[in-house]
Amino acid sequence: MDTINRRKFLTGVLATGVVLQMPNAVKAMFPLNAKEVKAGLITDLHQDVIHNGSERLQAFLSHMKKASPDFIMQMGDFAYPNDKNKALIDQFNNAHPVALHVIGNHDTDSGHTKQQCLDYWKMPARYYTKEINGVCFIVLDGNDKGSPTRKGGYASYINDEQKAWLQKQLNEINRPIVIVSHQPLAGALAVDNAAEIQGMLSAASDKILLAINGHTHIDCQLFIKGINYVHINSASYFWMGDKYKHDSYSEEIHKAYPWIAYTCPYQDALFTTLTINPSSGIITIEGRKSNWAGPSPQQLNYVDATGLTVGKEIVPVISKRRIVKASKIK
Repeated sequence: MDTINRRKFLTGVLATGVVLQMPNAVKAMFPLNAKEVKAGLITDLHQDVIHNGSERLQAFLSHMKKASPDFIMQMGDFAYPNDKNKALIDQFNNAHPVALHVIGNHDTDSGHTKQQCLDYWKMPARYYTKEINGVCFIVLDGNDKGSPTRKGGYASYINDEQKAWLQKQLNEINRPIVIVSHQPLAGALAVDNAAEIQGMLSAASDKILLAINGHTHIDCQLFIKGINYVHINSASYFWMGDKYKHDSYSEEIHKAYPWIAYTCPYQDALFTTLTINPSSGIITIEGRKSNWAGPSPQQLNYVDATGLTVGKEIVPVISKRRIVKASKIK
C-alpha cells in the first residue's frame, strides 16, 4: 500500500464540503425525478514534476472507486501526452466509463501539442460539452493565443472562435450548466479576457450552477455577477518560484525531479467530489486536508506577487465552505 494511502482516511477528508444552494431558476430546469450528479475531480497532478504522481493518482482513483461518481475528470496539467506517461493516462481513462479531460498550460510543455492531448487522453475536442444526468458540463480551453493584452508567459485567453462557440452553448442549452476550465475565469491568474467571459456567463446566470477551475494551486471561491467561481486546489503542490528554491525530500528525489525544489508539496493528494442534488437543490464539494511536506510557505517567508495570502488561499486544503447565491434564492 503506498505512503499516501497508508495515512488515516479521516485526516484527509473534511466532513461536509463546500455547500452551494442552487438558484430556483436553475433548480426548475431539472426534470421531475432527476438523478443526482456526482463528479470526481482532480487537477494539477503534474506527473512530470512531482516524484509520486502515480501514488497521488492512485489515491484519487481508490477514493473514487468507493465514491462511485457518474464520471471522473482531470482539470489540466496532468501528464505529458506521450508514451512515457501512457500507462498512467490509461490508468485514469480505464478507471471509469466516463473519464474526461481539460487541457492545461503545462500539458503542451517540452514540445507536446494539443493534438497529442486529444489523441493520448482520448478527448473529443479541445473544448466540448458533456451532458451527465441532465447537467451540461461545458469544458473550455484557456490556452488560446491572440490576446491583445498578453504581457508574456503562457497564453491565457479565450479567443473569438471559442467565445462564439461558448455563446452558442449558453444560448441553446436549456439545462443546468457547470463551466469547467483550467485557467480561472475570475480571480488570481484569470484569463486575459476574464471580464468579457464573466459578462457572458452572468447573462446566463439563470442556467449556470457554478464555474470551476484548476491552475492556481489555491483554495478559493468568488461570487461575481451571479456566478460562483471555485478554484480547485492542486493534487500535488503550491508553486513557489526561483526565490524560494529549497529541498522538501531526499537528495535523490530532488536530483531526479529538480522542479520540486521550486514548490511546497502537499503530503497527501488533494482531490474532491462535486455532487449536484436536484431534489434538495444543494451542490456539495467534498473537502480534503493535507499538510506541507518539508518547509511551509510560512517558514520560507513567502510573499505572493498576486496578493494571495498564505494560510488563506495558499493552503494544503480543499476547504469546506457555505456559499449561498442569495440574490437568486427565495
